Amino acid sequence: MDFYRLILYIHVGSAILSIGPFVVLIPIAKKLHEAEHEVQQAYLNIFRSSVRLVKHAGHVLVVSGALLIAMGHWTWKTSWIIATLAVMFGSVFFLARAFTPTIRKFHEPGQDQTQLIKKLSWSTWLYLILLMVMLWFMVVKPVLW
Repeated sequence: MDFYRLILYIHVGSAILSIGPFVVLIPIAKKLHEAEHEVQQAYLNIFRSSVRLVKHAGHVLVVSGALLIAMGHWTWKTSWIIATLAVMFGSVFFLARAFTPTIRKFHEPGQDQTQLIKKLSWSTWLYLILLMVMLWFMVVKPVLW
């Protein structure tokens, strides 16, 4: 296996690790409604760990993607790469604001837990959609302009 294929394999693996945890979080978000406090804390720990995993996988994804562009025949001016980067930068800010601050609010007195659960569920779906859009750009490689 040549170096380019190794980097491509790492890139695909990190994409899977960036998307996979959010698929698992969808049913967990639904279970938060009925969970007792201790079980709810366990579910929130799964959310925390998943977000942490996705952040690290995202770092590998970005570095491996940059290496693939540097080593391959695509350029930074390619439309699907620019579109992927635009969605990625938006999703980075979204990820930073959507999950960790919401999870922290579960420990604050007087917070409406139903609203927090709805926000976590909505954020999970929205982030999953953003990731799928980026995946579509990388797989289809559309010529946008």
